[in-house]
Amino acid sequence: MNAITRNAIPTYQRISVKPSAVHIGAEISGVDLARPLASEEIAEIRAALLQWKVIFFRDQHLSHAQHVAFGKQFGDLTLGHPVFGYEPGYPEVYSVGRDRFKSRFDGARLVRPWTGWHTDVTAAINPPAASILRGVVIPPYGGDTQWTNLVAAYHGLSPALRAFVDTLQGEHKFTPPEGNKAKQEFVSKVAATPLVSHHPLVRVHPETGEKALYVSPSFLKNIVGLHPRESEQLLALLFEHVVRPEYTVRFKWEEGSLAFWDNRSTAHLAPVDIYETEFERQLYRITLVGDVPVGPDGKPSVSIEGEPVAAHSVE
Repeated sequence: MNAITRNAIPTYQRISVKPSAVHIGAEISGVDLARPLASEEIAEIRAALLQWKVIFFRDQHLSHAQHVAFGKQFGDLTLGHPVFGYEPGYPEVYSVGRDRFKSRFDGARLVRPWTGWHTDVTAAINPPAASILRGVVIPPYGGDTQWTNLVAAYHGLSPALRAFVDTLQGEHKFTPPEGNKAKQEFVSKVAATPLVSHHPLVRVHPETGEKALYVSPSFLKNIVGLHPRESEQLLALLFEHVVRPEYTVRFKWEEGSLAFWDNRSTAHLAPVDIYETEFERQLYRITLVGDVPVGPDGKPSVSIEGEPVAAHSVE
């Protein structure tokens, strides 16, 4: 992706960009994602992604193959999910179905203000650079997804707290949500592909140079080097902070909608309201291979368990 700084706001000639919220999100129009894009279109979509962190498209009724082809124009694609698999016949595609967690967990979650918010696959040493989610079966109402801008959240901290968190790393891994009990499928898959990483709490974006508060509530379990109570309290403060409404955007899906987000500077929240309805909901996701996060001190993340997530290759 081409670099962009906050002081170099791009101009768009090939696409239309309509911001959705003050800090994050924009709707893109004037482009057909089912066909190969011109280099100028790719460059402008990249620039919009870096500027707005998550971008949305409407009326893009893509097949799995077209979804994959679109994503490959922006980088190498991973396997659908390094732990939980992929769609048969389409190894880059991961199914985001309404009931995908039924086979993984039992029990009622302990719900906190930040419950469910996450950045994709931060248990890996090189989490995906970006994710592209496509809506296929969408309920008539409900089922919205939310994103938050982790760069804006970082700048919303006091200078003293920013200076402290700049020095810290946190441990990311797959565990059941608080209150849930893992079923055998979850236990077996996590054991077969163990992923545990220590990432900086503040990540320097490799393209923009922006600092992002790199906290993923669903995966970040403790802060390295702090006593347990210190870690618990600081994480609660940071988790609550990053999901403040002013940093977020909420997207109402339609069939043919597509969301493309920068996984290096955002966290997002999947809906739970749909579980109170009988509505079906089916989306599909692909992810771009990412790099190893680096903190403000220049120190990279450390792999505790597992291998880097690589590009999918045809055998």
